[in-house]
Amino acid sequence: MTVVVSDPHLRRLREQFEAALPAATTVRWPDPADTDAVSAALSDADVLVSGVCPAGTAAAGKRLRLVHAAGAGIDGIDVGALAPGTLVANTFHHEDAIAEYTVASAIVLRRGFLREDAALRQGTWEAPTYPRLLGEATVGFIGFGHIGARAWQLFRSFGAQGVAVTRRGGVDAVAERLAWSGGMDDLDALLETSDVVVVSVPLTDETTSLIGPKELARMGRTAVLINVGRGRVVDEDALYAALHDGVIGGAALDVWYDYPTEGRTGAPSRHPFHELPNTLMTPHSSGLAQQTFVRRMEDITANIRRLAAGQGLSNVVAVAR
Repeated sequence: MTVVVSDPHLRRLREQFEAALPAATTVRWPDPADTDAVSAALSDADVLVSGVCPAGTAAAGKRLRLVHAAGAGIDGIDVGALAPGTLVANTFHHEDAIAEYTVASAIVLRRGFLREDAALRQGTWEAPTYPRLLGEATVGFIGFGHIGARAWQLFRSFGAQGVAVTRRGGVDAVAERLAWSGGMDDLDALLETSDVVVVSVPLTDETTSLIGPKELARMGRTAVLINVGRGRVVDEDALYAALHDGVIGGAALDVWYDYPTEGRTGAPSRHPFHELPNTLMTPHSSGLAQQTFVRRMEDITANIRRLAAGQGLSNVVAVAR
């Protein structure tokens, strides 16, 4: 069996990754930024480990049986371009890291630490705004899957109150110790009552621009938005305007509207979010931790062993037709 790994985050775990595979496995590690090198490595490969597989890459992997993302998202994989029968699988384990990020960013934004830090670097001792502590806040979750549920466990430890809306509804508010839960018909009520809004829904036709000008206007002027789902769930123009004009108190943005096509250079939006004093910007890094990728590596190598043994795979999310 031949496995090609072009996910950059797994390179640091190369030794452990290869040791977890069957003895006869050949593993290739082309430069993820070199699409020609990736395509060449795929000529006789059975498995591609990557969250990126556009049509050209898929065409080069004529023998692929499995494309395994080293994360939850498969939006970078052109499933329709893969050979019929090719399996597409994913993995998670980012919920602990993202949960830490949501709590940390909520505190930083609500306590005004961004503003105070910027002022003190210029020699000014900024007066505090005396915000309410996190234990007095209501946290609203738009999406309550493994990320939302884990983040709520941490917020709850501070004494916060929680509410949630999901696409399908059905979250057991009593079991989850939420004040209430509902469907997207209850989104306005969540926005109007939440001091912190955590967005973790996936990007679909239904959720694209789910949060627009009217929704942002329903949030309080001191409320903060934390987006760890996908950038385009929140309307780009409306969000910039709301932050610029003080319609909402602030935002932590870990997911964006534009990503570099090559390398690590590129503006994340056509708007100058970097000029806003009430915005915490991070490069889609909220889920990145050593623990995250060790656990993902274990899932991926276990699936490759199952494939080699002719067994059923875990976390199969698509099959090429």
